[in-house]
Amino acid sequence: MLAEEAVKAVPEKWPFTPHVMTLETSIIREILKVSSLPGVISLAGGYPSPDMFPLEDLRKAANDAIDEYKSTATQYSFSMGVPQLREAIAKRESDRGAETKMENIMITSGSQQGIELCARAFIDPGDYIVTENPTYVGALQAFNFYRAKYATVEMDDKGMLVDQVEDAIKKYNPKFIYTVSTFQNPTGITMTTDRKKALIDVALKYNIPIVDDDPYGDLRFSGEALPSMKALGGDAVISLGTFSKIVAPGLRIAWMNSPEKIAKIFEKVKQCADLHSNTFTQYMIYKYIEAGKLDDHIQEIIASYGAKRDLMLKLMDDLFPSEIKYTRPDGGLFLWGELPEGMSGSELLPKAVEEKVTYVYGRPFFPNGSGDNTFRLNFSNATMETITLAIERLAKVFNDNMR
Repeated sequence: MLAEEAVKAVPEKWPFTPHVMTLETSIIREILKVSSLPGVISLAGGYPSPDMFPLEDLRKAANDAIDEYKSTATQYSFSMGVPQLREAIAKRESDRGAETKMENIMITSGSQQGIELCARAFIDPGDYIVTENPTYVGALQAFNFYRAKYATVEMDDKGMLVDQVEDAIKKYNPKFIYTVSTFQNPTGITMTTDRKKALIDVALKYNIPIVDDDPYGDLRFSGEALPSMKALGGDAVISLGTFSKIVAPGLRIAWMNSPEKIAKIFEKVKQCADLHSNTFTQYMIYKYIEAGKLDDHIQEIIASYGAKRDLMLKLMDDLFPSEIKYTRPDGGLFLWGELPEGMSGSELLPKAVEEKVTYVYGRPFFPNGSGDNTFRLNFSNATMETITLAIERLAKVFNDNMR
């Protein structure tokens, strides 16, 4: 029985580990809170357009999954994933040039989990990872949890400057190389085939895995299709793919394509995390693919997002100060801008909010803390009308504050 003067719990003083207490929240998630204010147009998130979610086809696929698989569709399942879906993904990967068997494929709960599983499997506190500079901020969050350090490699319009990688390996002995080689988040840049081959050669020389995060590879609007890192590198590469950008992100179904000899290691690591990914949505996506809907839907996404990219670039060409540089990606979800030196993307964001538009300032994407004069714009989630308004408002902010 509690005493009359009961001692109250003080949860905020519980003994969390120091590194957990110092974790930072996602800057994108914080900016999205501002984006929910009335009248604010967000170019900040990496959201696919909800208008492109194939709801009726998914409704049918869900019904078909229940009709065919009954209670199996809602039961515990295999840690590696539902075999039918793994087989379908392996076929798609092979069709894209990366020879793949079902045994190479493990289903993950979003590709973010694939990133986290790589960190969990490879990183001890203080270990280094080679990354592009800038790189995907969600990957940095996952790696920071395990107290990783970064050997950063600069980029140009052809992707990672691979000639810097070997020196980084010699100096830091990294556990793996992390890259978003196709329509990179945040820059939209695609690594050239020659650069990919050179990176694979370095990785093979030092027997270091390449983790190629590839959520955007299917979303090419223009330019020549290039072979993926996995297609070129085979077992030198662990590739991560997802249905979030080509079906719907709320389903939380993605995959890891790894060498068969280590897939069982990742299976054990995943068992520690969540036992297995959502059984029902795996069967739903499988039935959606089996019905022949996916490829046609990807073409619809490409047409929609390509038109949005074209509109955003035209408006930026017409309205932005000439001193601002920006990428012209052939696909993906993002444009990347660079303000003149001395200007700050983070300091300008509150002024943008006053004009009722948001973007993501670039500094959080740089593991080495640089890049305050950069910013990222998303074109997939806005409509053609809101893109026009957003770029007009953002152009006013930049023109009014140009130094």
